[in-house]
Amino acid sequence: MQRPPPEDFLLKETKPHLGGGKVSGDKLTSTYDLVEQMQYLYVRVVKAKDLPAKDVTGSCDPYAEVKLGNYKGTTRHFEKKTNPEWNQVFAFSKDRLQASVLEVTVKDKDVVKDDFIGRVWFDLNEVPKRVPPDSPLAPQWYRLEDRKGDKVKGELMLAVWMGTQADEAFPEAWHSDAATVGGSDALANIRSKVYLSPKLWYLRVNVIEAQDLQPTDKGRYPEVFVKAILGNQALRTRISHSRSINPMWNEDLMFVAAEQFEEPLILSVEDRVAPNKDEVLGRCAIPLQYVEKRLDHKPVNTRWFNLERHIVVEGEKKKDTKFSSRIHMRVCLEGGYHVLDESTHYSSDLRPTAKQLWKSGIGVLELGILNAHGLMPMKTKDGRGTTDAYCVAKYGQKWVRTRTIIDSFAPRWNEQYTWEVFDPCTVITIGVFDNCHLHGGDKAGGTKDSKIGKVRIRLSTLETDRVYTHSYPLLVLHPNGVKKMGEIHLAVRFTCSSLLNMMHMYSQPLLPKMHYIHPLTVSQLDSLRHQATQIVSMRLSRAEPPLRKEVVEYMLDVGSHMWSMRRSKANFFRIMGVLGGLIAVGKWFDQICNWRSPVTTILIHILFIILVMYPELILPTIFLYLFLIGIWYYRWRPRQPPHMDTRLSHADSAHPDELDEEFDTFPTSRPNDIVRMRYDRLRSIAGRIQTVVGDLATQGERLQSLLSWRDPRATSLFVLFCLVAAVVMYVTPFQVVALLTGIYVLRHPRFRHKLPSVPLNFFRRLPARTDCML
Repeated sequence: MQRPPPEDFLLKETKPHLGGGKVSGDKLTSTYDLVEQMQYLYVRVVKAKDLPAKDVTGSCDPYAEVKLGNYKGTTRHFEKKTNPEWNQVFAFSKDRLQASVLEVTVKDKDVVKDDFIGRVWFDLNEVPKRVPPDSPLAPQWYRLEDRKGDKVKGELMLAVWMGTQADEAFPEAWHSDAATVGGSDALANIRSKVYLSPKLWYLRVNVIEAQDLQPTDKGRYPEVFVKAILGNQALRTRISHSRSINPMWNEDLMFVAAEQFEEPLILSVEDRVAPNKDEVLGRCAIPLQYVEKRLDHKPVNTRWFNLERHIVVEGEKKKDTKFSSRIHMRVCLEGGYHVLDESTHYSSDLRPTAKQLWKSGIGVLELGILNAHGLMPMKTKDGRGTTDAYCVAKYGQKWVRTRTIIDSFAPRWNEQYTWEVFDPCTVITIGVFDNCHLHGGDKAGGTKDSKIGKVRIRLSTLETDRVYTHSYPLLVLHPNGVKKMGEIHLAVRFTCSSLLNMMHMYSQPLLPKMHYIHPLTVSQLDSLRHQATQIVSMRLSRAEPPLRKEVVEYMLDVGSHMWSMRRSKANFFRIMGVLGGLIAVGKWFDQICNWRSPVTTILIHILFIILVMYPELILPTIFLYLFLIGIWYYRWRPRQPPHMDTRLSHADSAHPDELDEEFDTFPTSRPNDIVRMRYDRLRSIAGRIQTVVGDLATQGERLQSLLSWRDPRATSLFVLFCLVAAVVMYVTPFQVVALLTGIYVLRHPRFRHKLPSVPLNFFRRLPARTDCML
């Protein structure tokens, strides 16, 4: 039995003060009821008018400065404008308020020193409170005052209120805890954001044949193949066996295409004229916007596409107008498949691409990202360790990113997000990252956001309408072993809109029906998954602010298919854990046969005799037994969501060299002697697997040899035994035979021999094909 993981690596149930104490009975009471309320002072600086000119030129370059204690935020400035419009919001955390007065100052930007124009004061004790869904507070005009408190020329339109993170102004506001971040690009990098994955389609190109090809060398049989390119994806058919100018292939090529279908499909028919030399016989480009979309397995119409070829005339490439080759193809966008960009073991979405085929939703998933604590320093700034943490959550096509909390090992986000659920057997992934693109990080080439850890939660393991509040350990595997990077505090609730629909989903296929009617091969799925993850990561990295490639690949587990000794061991012991129940039943039956507990053996005899006399009771008895076991185990049902298990993953017992091999690049970058040692180790493991597979094949071949007459004496004995058994079975009732067989198997040890039984001896003597192998 496995030892439990260390206490530090376990899930911890918590009791946070959610929704300001408004959550009761796990029912929805407000839009932000799964997070702790955070109070903010909001200042919306809208515009100013009639500002006086301060420069010698008679112009004014105004900007507003919002100051509260040590925190100071500024709007952008306008050149030569006396009626500027800013419409910017500033948010000051109530926990960090160090003053009782808010000061909003309007200044004129100058080269040497900015000139003071006027200011407005607010007493924080008189600021109104606003709680959504109240309407936004209407801004008002305030007359500017000088430093002595006298009215001066110019007015400023403002709105000041106390609110929470549920306020509509929160996501786009300037935050006081990010006051050290300068520049609009850096500020955009720390804001919360919702992203959508691009809509992905499988593109099927069925290359049938080509006609009237014109190879350069007319005296040889052409070796023709078709090469297809879509973006960064390139595939080719086999060389046609027809070896003529009218070759045939009838071969499918599969690609991943993303809307808006910016890139065309480019096909070229090429002739292999030499081992490393191909000659292009014709090309064509097919815009995907005009390709037919297929929703089911009905075949689409074939089409002939004209091939173009360019010839060199007087040093310039020109289109050959006399050229008349063409290619016959069936091209379609497959809407009936689900484009896999995640591992099927923890997919967050299983719907087909075409929206017309979607079924109605079965519920809503709500996630409250509360806080993290105990985070490790991820980088060094000014000689000390620091972490600028943010979270990313992915479910279905929707990705969310929280705001970045600057320089904190215990960041508090308290942000809540919602997803529509279409299948309960899906997984939400939450990752924590360190933002390395602040303070000019973008200018340093190769800077990547560091991973702090991630959590996966399977929705089918959650009870409906219950709020789960737990602190999850953030565990990351490093070359020197598994390391706890901190803990993240989450609140999760899965609300079911239709229990009947959800129960019905358990009878449906996991993937859309096209995956079963026209299944893709394993190699195709691996290649297409790789292309899909590349497209998703590229598209999201082009968003503003970007969700970077390393973040997307970590969330999608891009490298999980690579060889790992640790993962192989873990999977082997998982199989042993599954077989452990069967092994335990076998040991128990062996104890019954050997009369270790006479009372139990006698009871088994009685039960066996009853089932033989009344065989119609066998199936009801089995199902009743399973029902009672299920009811008995209900008392010990898991009350917590599953989490990363270091023992199950064998992460805490892996050898350093095995971890170094797991983190090696592909192809390897290690020295030759290390690679040789690992190769020899892999050969020894493969040798053992080879032996086990050979033993299984031997047992199967012995079964086949019972009737193959490979050993004529053994086959004649078996055939004779079958004849006698058939005659005995015809004249003897089946219940008598079953009763005698059972009593013989359960006989007392006094009537047993320690030697193997006669049937086993006979089976082991049967010939296999091992003596025919080299």
